[in-house]
Amino acid sequence: MSNVENKAIVLQFYQAFDHRNIDQALTLLAPNFIAHMTGVPEPLDRDGFKKFGMEFYLAFTNGQHTFEDLIIEGDKVVTYGTFTATHLGEFQGIPATDKQIKLSIMHIDRVKDGQIVEHWGQGDALGLMQQLGIIFLPSPALILHMVKSYLFKLLKTTTK
Repeated sequence: MSNVENKAIVLQFYQAFDHRNIDQALTLLAPNFIAHMTGVPEPLDRDGFKKFGMEFYLAFTNGQHTFEDLIIEGDKVVTYGTFTATHLGEFQGIPATDKQIKLSIMHIDRVKDGQIVEHWGQGDALGLMQQLGIIFLPSPALILHMVKSYLFKLLKTTTK
């Protein structure tokens, strides 16, 4: 298949997901499809990937992939950019927060015979948890204040 055809298949997959047309998206995955996802210890087969995708799909509405760039090399299509959505359903035990999220993403999809046969996916999971209010990361000013307080207490106890 040509680079143009491979690019069209991959973009059609993400567009179908964004338009909430899961059946159309699934037709673009080969029966022997395999996915390598960050944070998932084992590769996912087609059914496992569908299950993971459906959990995300049901928890986050108004999803939109915005790709900054596409790189096509042979049978591989690399996409990177952002994914935005609204958290309106439970996700991995986290109740809906009604918060808008924006994640950095990068994907590598391998296409063969008009279908995606392999996927590598990287998304900013830490950023997602921060945006949902699950993980708190202190600002640099707070870290500096904490270090100063600790040093002050340490000096105070050593001079007694």
